[in-house]
Amino acid sequence: MLSQTSNIKRALRAELRERRRNRTSTERDRATEAFTANLIALTQRSGASVVACYLSAPSEPNTRPYLNWAFENGVRTLFPITREDGLLDWAHGDGESEVQGLFGMPEPVGELLGPIAINDVDLIVVPAAAVDGAGMRLGWGRGYFDKTLGSMLKCPPVYALIYDDELLDDVPREVHDQPVDGVVTPTRILTF
Repeated sequence: MLSQTSNIKRALRAELRERRRNRTSTERDRATEAFTANLIALTQRSGASVVACYLSAPSEPNTRPYLNWAFENGVRTLFPITREDGLLDWAHGDGESEVQGLFGMPEPVGELLGPIAINDVDLIVVPAAAVDGAGMRLGWGRGYFDKTLGSMLKCPPVYALIYDDELLDDVPREVHDQPVDGVVTPTRILTF
């Protein structure tokens, strides 16, 4: 049986998905430029030489221009690979080859490095449906990033990539949910 919090999360995710679907291509293109500039600034400011970042799905803020910049500027990137057991494997991609992962999400083609490879990164960029002012992240409901972040011995800074209107006053929280250290939006980098 689903808890009341789970039901609230599911309804909020549906609303946020719909909002993303309704963005015009012009809005998305403009946001992509701004997301990219802010991700580059965050990476440079943090001095990160190894970053964990996901390949964005069409409805998500576009990470590809940032990933291209990272590749061209010698910033090594780890990409998440979903596993059936609920954990994430990690791989270095070639920046070109992609396959559809377990839940239809884009994933790179590359050698699997195992779940603990994430322990060697300087910065983690995660997807999110929304984040609140205290840094609580509402993911898309599978729990992969919550499990990963919750199991790390020494977690580097974690930033969620969201649109400005997805920074909410409050998001529903369950015991397993992991907060983030900040958000990157088209208009700013906010550290909690």
